Amino acid sequence: MRKSLIVLLSLFALVGATAGAALRPAPATPLPKVVVYKNASCGCCSKWIDYIKAAGFPVEVHDVDDVSEFAAASGVPTALGSCHTALVQGYVIEGHVPADLVQKLLTEKPKLAGLSVPGMVVGSPGMDGNPAQPYDVISWTKDGKTAVYAKR
Repeated sequence: MRKSLIVLLSLFALVGATAGAALRPAPATPLPKVVVYKNASCGCCSKWIDYIKAAGFPVEVHDVDDVSEFAAASGVPTALGSCHTALVQGYVIEGHVPADLVQKLLTEKPKLAGLSVPGMVVGSPGMDGNPAQPYDVISWTKDGKTAVYAKR
């Protein structure tokens, strides 16, 4: 009888532990590292970096003398250039692209080279100011075809 009670209690403990583990949320998958190339004196780039970190992305920053040269070497079409260039999981992120769109890109894995917010649009992440301006987030392919990926 005593042995049966011990087995039964052990079984309840095991079931309870398993059920408890099943009810706990699974740990979130960590986001991939974003490697950013920017000019050392660019304040809006630093604000975008803080913004992307706050969204959960780990960030590695490299200060370079000429971001446009790095952007060109990374395949960014000249018309889509901005003040910083970032690389994440094989994609290029040019300028002040919103974090949710970076996450969407990484989740959906479309056949794109990258995303850009060309120029320095007031109201885009890291570009404080009023009034905020509407802007397009542009995608491009390795062969240079562009399209509007999102409107903000």
